Amino acid sequence: MQKEIKTNPELDLTYVDVICPKMLKFATGIFASKNLRVKNSFENIINIKELLCCVEEKKKKVGVGFGVMILKDNKVLLGKRHEDPEKASSLLNGAGTWTMPGGKLHFGETFEEGARRETMEETGIKLRNVKVICVNNDMVETAHFVTIGLFSDDFEGEPQVLEPDEITEWRWFDLNELPNPIYFPSAKVLENYKNKKFYIPH
Repeated sequence: MQKEIKTNPELDLTYVDVICPKMLKFATGIFASKNLRVKNSFENIINIKELLCCVEEKKKKVGVGFGVMILKDNKVLLGKRHEDPEKASSLLNGAGTWTMPGGKLHFGETFEEGARRETMEETGIKLRNVKVICVNNDMVETAHFVTIGLFSDDFEGEPQVLEPDEITEWRWFDLNELPNPIYFPSAKVLENYKNKKFYIPH
């Protein structure tokens, strides 16, 4: 049985009595997913705060990403993310940090396939062998990702800047002389590797 949203004029809330057709259609879809009924805006008044609350709730979902630790002569490959947050392409606040190759897992991909794809797209390096070494739970106020850490020391090619709007340079760093700041999901993968731990609670 559906519940109908009722408004209360006595509450200190903002209401509108006209909503554009696109917004009404969007609102109807959001409310329907919560078993709520929305009448046409000419018949009823929509509570904007209730709508925004539902929209924010729908946005809250966990993503799956991965970082690839590429090792050569005890040096790890890290790229410098663009200083501009709009260009850094990071939902986990990575602008201006050093990061491993990586990205979001695509539908239908294995972890290894995703690692090979992103590494090739970002650096031009072809991974011959790659393996999962850890899993981490990474969160900021506005985003939540499960990050799969992968490792490879068997690859072809040298790193190239293929996505300069996101990563401005690639460099090899000795594991004992890492740069600062490091993208925190990449730092956690490095911590897992150094401590030989598949998962470290934080």
